[in-house]
Amino acid sequence: MKLDIAFSGCRIDRADHLRGDPQALAALMTHHARLLGMGGLDPALTADGELVWTSLAEADPEGELVFLGIEDGRACFAPVPAIANVGPPNPRLWQALAAVSSEDLAAYGVARALVGWHARHRFCAQCGGATVLTKGGWQRNCTACPAEHFPRTDPVTIMLVEHDGALLLGRQPRFPAGRFSALAGFVEPGETVEEAVAREVLEEAGVTVRDVTYVASQPWPFPSSLMIGCHAIAEGTAITIDVNELEEARWFSRPEVEAAMAGDPDALFIAPPVAAIAHQLLRWWLAR
Repeated sequence: MKLDIAFSGCRIDRADHLRGDPQALAALMTHHARLLGMGGLDPALTADGELVWTSLAEADPEGELVFLGIEDGRACFAPVPAIANVGPPNPRLWQALAAVSSEDLAAYGVARALVGWHARHRFCAQCGGATVLTKGGWQRNCTACPAEHFPRTDPVTIMLVEHDGALLLGRQPRFPAGRFSALAGFVEPGETVEEAVAREVLEEAGVTVRDVTYVASQPWPFPSSLMIGCHAIAEGTAITIDVNELEEARWFSRPEVEAAMAGDPDALFIAPPVAAIAHQLLRWWLAR
């Protein structure tokens, strides 16, 4: 089945062939170019929930601009904020994003991840020297040493763990009351995706898994992750949670998952929000 993956499907052509050509980029910075309206890392939105695009005349002359690419023949840019707040989005932003179209959400996701990276990498990790934006914003170079820095994406596994038709779901202390979701964790150095899934489930819930398979992925610009959705089979049902990671974990039957996904007020838990890949993984599991 086709999953509705939020923040994916950006229609802006990234135009990689133009990034390394300063003259070509300069030629694109005309009154026809578009500037994405942003307040720090948050998007400016119209009353109808659409992204606000202005002209480069609205850009801070002292600030940095990132070249997002070309859409409908027009160059698209985004401003780099002076400071990047890398904390989780506030509830008001989530409410606003719920009304944004999938196309706009994808464009915003690219911009947020990219400009946030620039705001956090103004100094070289190798020598501490100041860095400058280059290649249209898809690279930063150190001004004091030869180091080149590139936007990073952090891989995160997020997995549905199944045993005899039931799913293992957990809740973190920061979740809204009643919400359960798929277990998740960062891929560590030297791990395959399959190894990361097995380690995270064992660490967080004390459950050993096998037969890890890939389902779908999602770019997650908070700040710059790639969520790798997987499915795994548990070898047993005994749970021992890591209280530093989870507040609770338990098994839910198919009818219980169906009730939560349907928004039944009597459901045993609240499903993850539609924008999260965990929600789409649950849809996939129910449709199998």
